Amino acid sequence: MSVSRYRLKHLAKSGNTGAKLATKLLKETDKLLSVILLCNNFSNAAAATLVTVIAVQLYGDQEIIIMIGTLITTFLILIFSEISPKVIAAAHPEKLALSCSFLLYPLLKILYPIVLFVNIFVLGILKIFNIKINFNQNSLITMDELKSIISDSGQVLPNKNKSLLLNLIDLEKVTIDEIMMPHTSIESINLGQSIEDILEKIENFHHNRILVKKKDNEEIHGVLNINKLFKLYIKENMQDLARDELVALIDPPYFIPAGTTIYKQIQKFQDNQEKIGLIVNEHGEFIGLVTLEDILEEIIGEFNIELPSKSSKIIFDENGWIVDGGISIRELNKKLTLNLPIQGPKTLNGLILKFFEDIPEPNTSFKISDITFQIINAQDKNVKSVKIYSRIPKGKI
Repeated sequence: MSVSRYRLKHLAKSGNTGAKLATKLLKETDKLLSVILLCNNFSNAAAATLVTVIAVQLYGDQEIIIMIGTLITTFLILIFSEISPKVIAAAHPEKLALSCSFLLYPLLKILYPIVLFVNIFVLGILKIFNIKINFNQNSLITMDELKSIISDSGQVLPNKNKSLLLNLIDLEKVTIDEIMMPHTSIESINLGQSIEDILEKIENFHHNRILVKKKDNEEIHGVLNINKLFKLYIKENMQDLARDELVALIDPPYFIPAGTTIYKQIQKFQDNQEKIGLIVNEHGEFIGLVTLEDILEEIIGEFNIELPSKSSKIIFDENGWIVDGGISIRELNKKLTLNLPIQGPKTLNGLILKFFEDIPEPNTSFKISDITFQIINAQDKNVKSVKIYSRIPKGKI
């Protein structure tokens, strides 16, 4: 009963005969238990009867002799037939399950009529008490249980692999809102700027793609692939860039509705052959940007060391950390092992604004989820930086 069903399925698929028989037996757990207990009780009763007969034949039918024989039989059955085998089976369930299946499977076939007859009474009693049984349901595993199994796997899985698997499981729960770069942090160029100003901004830009806005307003025109621009320069040996040539390189914007899960979005990126998406809310307002790289980093961790790291949003300080207000709560929980609420606002700034229902003044201290915060800088209707006080003694981080 304690053998791993998933291990059995793996061995059965590998061609192990004992595993195949054990799997068949466990599919009919009620009949398996019936045949085991039928044989077990028959053996115990037979042993007790046999000892009584032998004791009477050798020493007569004195009550003390029968009592001593019964006590000895009970002790031997308890030690050699009940406790010891079960302890061994609990310690080595796989070995014994595979071996015993060769005996139990034919026994079930031989005793099937008796087992069926006994089970009619058992099922009748269960029906009277309205007790429903579903042994197949017990072999199912939930996502939370799977996460616990991975987390408690010890040295079987390296820590990096554990983190990767746990991140993959969370793909259907985490939305792009939680990993996006908010629109207030996104650099862009405007087609109303001079070519010189545009090229100067591109020269100091750290990413491969930059957001392009229209001349007269903040409406998004598209996304410029900087690599395409460089290739055009090299190929044409250009000295000057015409505005029309720049516009021709701009890709149309690819919009994503807010609330889309990472799992769905990675599929959409693949289906649409896109690598960058602009997130819009229910009113059609641009609220952030997400890239394929952001999704991959959510799964495997940061890997592009040439770009400014997201970890730069968390700076160690005496008695705690200085944290960027735009950092996502999910990332903050993961990096600092906190337990801030993830239902509602997605960023630390949003959480603080919801807590105060106002823009807090610098040096304001407060507590959320038993964690002490202090506002370092707040301006332009946003909390720019916050200090989080550590509850971990210095030197233990």
